[in-house]
Amino acid sequence: MGAYILRRLLLMIPTIVGIMGISFLVIQFAPGGPVEQVIAQLTGQGDSADQRLSGGGDMLNQQFGNDEMNAKYRGAQGLDPELIAKLEKQFGFDKPPLTRFLDMMWNYIRFDFGESFFRNTTVIDLIVEKMPVSISLGVWILIFSYAISIPLGIKKAVADGSPFDVWTSGVIVIGYAVPSFLFGILLIVLFAGGSFFDWFPLRGLVSDNFAQLSWWEKIVDYFWHLTLPLIALSLSAFATTTLLTKNSFIDEIKKQYVVTARAKGLNERQVLYGHVFRNAMLIVIAGIPGAFISAFFTGSLLIENIFSLDGLGRLGYLSVVNRDYPVVFATLYIFSLMGLVVGLVSDLIYTWIDPRIDFDRRDV
Repeated sequence: MGAYILRRLLLMIPTIVGIMGISFLVIQFAPGGPVEQVIAQLTGQGDSADQRLSGGGDMLNQQFGNDEMNAKYRGAQGLDPELIAKLEKQFGFDKPPLTRFLDMMWNYIRFDFGESFFRNTTVIDLIVEKMPVSISLGVWILIFSYAISIPLGIKKAVADGSPFDVWTSGVIVIGYAVPSFLFGILLIVLFAGGSFFDWFPLRGLVSDNFAQLSWWEKIVDYFWHLTLPLIALSLSAFATTTLLTKNSFIDEIKKQYVVTARAKGLNERQVLYGHVFRNAMLIVIAGIPGAFISAFFTGSLLIENIFSLDGLGRLGYLSVVNRDYPVVFATLYIFSLMGLVVGLVSDLIYTWIDPRIDFDRRDV
């Protein structure tokens, strides 16, 4: 097992370099970089969403000075080349692409992610600031989806082919097919002041007066804000786990040891939960880390924007739109690294649950 872990850790290095290298290469050909974004603002042709939300224009004024910037472009057809050169140097575009990439990777190895282009703060502080919202969504959607999926999957396996199994499968397939963001919009229209009811808030993780609330009122307020986002994410989140649980139980129920247990006089509940459960849940339990990463990083992107939740998904979206490359690449690096580590952890969980599995006997 030690050799397997070492191989997996070593393989993470070229994987991370490949992910970052391809992303960096694509960015080089993407129009409208940060320099162009600033030029568009200076010439009155555009305005960055990040600057509107977080005062990025003030940061530029501090760096270059109001008088200097105004003098450079007021009444002119274009911008002074000297100012453009300053912008390129400020954003690091005065160096060749390969040098910039190598510098970036060297800094990332030391977990030095630099500062945001348009927000007067470090990237790591931004990520830490936005993480509680995304963690809340990821943790609760994982708890709710597994709490629904496992009992439902077991019930479907026991009642395989029955009317209950058929109609619940139809509901699951439909729920999985409906995009979570589309269902989220429907929930807003129905229950968040869209066209019908105004029962739930549409912005933030807590209310403005959260600090003045009692402890139980804080709990109620917290879940009041999370209700619609969690429902929107839950619709498709439990489908895969439900069917996976059902199929795992069906496979185990057909095995010889189950026939033997029944022949010994054990009732169906003893057979199901005393013998089948541990083996059938192997693949489901081992997939928990991956399911959390999926809910944490991918599922919340559109939901955070739809419900105006200021988490990592919304941060990543605004960073891409505004070409805030330090934030974009830092979040990509962290998420990719965590994904690879979680993949390794999932394999180790397999061996912990079932010692019969030995990854050293197969190729990585």
